[in-house]
This record gives sequence, C-alpha cells and structure tokens, in this order.
Amino acid sequence: MQIGVFDSGIGGLSVLYEALKQMPHEDYIYYADTANVPYGDKHREQVRHCIFDAVRLLAQEGINALIVACNTATSVAIQDIRRQYDFPIIGMEPAVKPAVNSVPNKRVMVFATPLTLCESKFVHLLHQVDTNNAVDFLPLQELVRFAEAFEFDTATVTMYLRDRLDGYDLNQYGAVVLGCTHFRFFEDHIRSVFPKDTIIIDGNFGTVRNLRKILISKNDFHHGTGRIKYYVSGMEAADTAMMERYLLRLRQIESPPCASITNFMNTGKNDNE
Repeated sequence: MQIGVFDSGIGGLSVLYEALKQMPHEDYIYYADTANVPYGDKHREQVRHCIFDAVRLLAQEGINALIVACNTATSVAIQDIRRQYDFPIIGMEPAVKPAVNSVPNKRVMVFATPLTLCESKFVHLLHQVDTNNAVDFLPLQELVRFAEAFEFDTATVTMYLRDRLDGYDLNQYGAVVLGCTHFRFFEDHIRSVFPKDTIIIDGNFGTVRNLRKILISKNDFHHGTGRIKYYVSGMEAADTAMMERYLLRLRQIESPPCASITNFMNTGKNDNE
C-alpha cells in the first residue's frame, strides 16, 4: 500500500505525522509543491493547475490512495480530482463542527488561508454548523510563510498573532480551529496567546482516521514497509533532512510525544536506506 500525501508546501507533513501514528506500516510519497507555495493568496485557477500536476505525478508513481493535505487545495479541486481518479481520495476541511459541538457556550475562531475562507465549500460548511453565529474566522497567511522559512521564533510569531487578533476579546473563545495544515507547527504559539482552557482543533486526526477506515474496508491495510519518499514540485528530493527536521518539530510540540514517531525519528527510517 502506497499512500500519497500532497500539500502546497511542508504543512502537509503534519498530516503525514498523524498518518505515521495511525498507519505506521504503510508506504508514503509526500509531495510538497514548494515552487508554488503559498496557495492561499493565489487565483483559484492557478492553484488548480498546480494541484492537477502534482496528483498526475503521484498517480504515475502508483499510489493506492491520496490525502490532499491542504485545506485550500481541497476547497478548489477535490471533487474534480475524485472524478478523474478511482483510488480513494481524502481531503481536508476546517474542523468547525467538532469545535462548535465541543464549546456550545463559547465562540469559535477559525484560522485559515484567504482562499479557503472565501471558497463556497467553507461558506457552505458554516451555513450547516454555525447555527448560532458563534464562529469567527481570520486569515493568517503569514504563518504559511513563517513555516516554509522554518521561522519559529517565539517573539516574532507571537507578535504577529497578537497584531492580527487585536480587537478580539479572546476570553470569548472556547476553541480555535486550525484550518491550514501549516498552522499545526505553531500550536504552541497559538496556545500561548489564548486563555489556557481554549481547545485547539485541527482536521488531521479525523482525515487520517477516515482513510484508515476505507483502507481496512478494502482490505488494503498493513501492506507496506513504512518507507517515505519525498517529492518537491515534481522532482524527487535528494536530501530528506529538511523534511525530517519538520517532523522533529512536530514531535517536539506534541506532549507527550507519540512512541511510534519517536522510534521513527530515532531510527532515521526513510526511503534512502
């Protein structure tokens, strides 16, 4: 079993990280379209072109399933991709429903990219679940750029967050939804800005869980060796050190670290061995 994980850049590594926890015995191809990141502030047709180029390559590599680990890409192209390919394709969606259900007496803040927030998919989602008008949303495009530059300086990021949230009463919010996979790298920064009891939710766990259920139902599970191959905008990555540096970052902000990921990082398992 070979699973493709696609994102505009390194944000989808947070989804791969979750996949390694839930499905450690599958093989993976991770595709980062770093030549075109960020997607969130581009025209939708330009983004669609990038997405189809990436998925075409992954299909040629023989993937058996695909995680579109990008909320923006999911918003603009997921249905068309599914019509073109017959393997299971799972996309990302801001986890607004579980957030609203978790804090019925509080407001919910959704962080995402500008393109995700303006797409009809997100608008329809809000119409379905935000019946009490308790959801606010805010684009945080700069976090994508910070992540791609491996810029996790606490003071710089926190200052940016406080500036963007100026004017909001943060005590009103019971939950924050990370509607971009890049934002998972900044969970500790976001947690430091909001009250301690604020819940932070992303869609990574549910997305991987859904794919896991599909693969089990198709008897396509535990059919790999745990290898990971990395592609960067159409070319196989010769140096995987940077990708694994991001996985290490995720392990460091997770408390306690997942045992299977700790083992993966300690053994340095990758496709080049």
